[in-house]
Formats: sequence, structure tokens, C-alpha cells
Amino acid sequence: MHRVDNRTRGVLLIACLLLAGFVAAMTARGAGPGHKIKFDMIPSATAATCLPNAKGHVVVEAKHGVEKLKLKVEGLPANTGFDFFVIQVPNGPFGLSWYQADLETNHHGKAEVKVAGRFNVETFIVAPGSAPAPVHFAGDAPTNPPTPPVHTYHLGLWFDSPADATAAGCPGAVTPFNGEHTAGVQALSTRNFPDLAGPLSQLG
Repeated sequence: MHRVDNRTRGVLLIACLLLAGFVAAMTARGAGPGHKIKFDMIPSATAATCLPNAKGHVVVEAKHGVEKLKLKVEGLPANTGFDFFVIQVPNGPFGLSWYQADLETNHHGKAEVKVAGRFNVETFIVAPGSAPAPVHFAGDAPTNPPTPPVHTYHLGLWFDSPADATAAGCPGAVTPFNGEHTAGVQALSTRNFPDLAGPLSQLG
């Protein structure tokens, strides 16, 4: 039988300790596939009275250079369309915002949507300079304002139409938060997190 001498044992022990330290460091940074965060969305400031039982649950998981985000909502009006955004701050004026997905509730007021993208501490919007932009709908800007990188760590969900919002007893204001910029008010948000520490910043 081949025997391992003390020197070899020492080298193997050091190698194991170094490997364990590397794995621990990567785990602490949230690196690698499988790292995930979970958090809730709550009724927005506008909808806190008209949608008291509405809520959302979000799971974001890192997957080889992309994040998979799953949103499940309940307590919303039945058979109603909503628009999902990544936003700078959870309450008005919301800051820079990115249209992410649509979802429609079933007859129980529940819905689920899954999207892939960058949903972590590096999520940001940047415009190094102003450039022409296409105008397809009323309210579209013909150019963009320049901005250095701005991180967008919050989430928001809007009624797809003001009529649906008023039918639910919510305010009937028109907002730009759908593809044609004719959405209703915000229904859910991550205002349960600080403005400058939105939940997406938790994923390293």
C-alpha cells in the first residue's frame, strides 16, 4: 500500500483550505449559477386603499451570465392586464424605467410571469449622449436626454388601462407605463425597500 508522508498531507491540506476559501468567497459575493434572492411586492402608495389584499412574490436566480426573474401576484382584480417595469425608485416620479413584461390575471386575480435579463447589483441605464429616437406613439420623445449610469433596483406593476383601475376602485389617472403610454396607475411596487436600496441590489 502506498503511504502518504506528512509533507504530502500538509500540501493536500493547504490545497483543500484554499479551495474552501475560494468557494466561500464566491458564495458570499453571490457568484455562480444557483444564487438567488426572494422578496415581496406590496400595494403601491396609490393603490394601498383600493387593493389592500394585493401582493407579489419575486424570485431572482443567477444563471450563467443572466438572471431568471419570476413574479407571482395575487389579490388583484380578475381577468385584468398589467404592465411590469424595472424602475429607479418605487414611488412617483419613478425615475428611469424599463418596460419588462405584461401579465394578465385569471378569474381568481392571480398571475405569473417569467423573464430573463440582468436583475442584479449591476442593473443600470446609461445614455452617453443624445441621439435621435423613433416616434411611434403619442408621447414618444424624438431624442434621448444624456445620462451617466443610473442603477434601477426597484420593480413596479401598473394597470394596463385607467378603465381597469377605476373598475377596481383605484384612481383613473393616465400614466405612460405601457407600450402605447396609456396605462393606469401603479398597483404594486417594492416601496417596502428604501429608495436607494431596491431589492435587485441584493444580488451580487
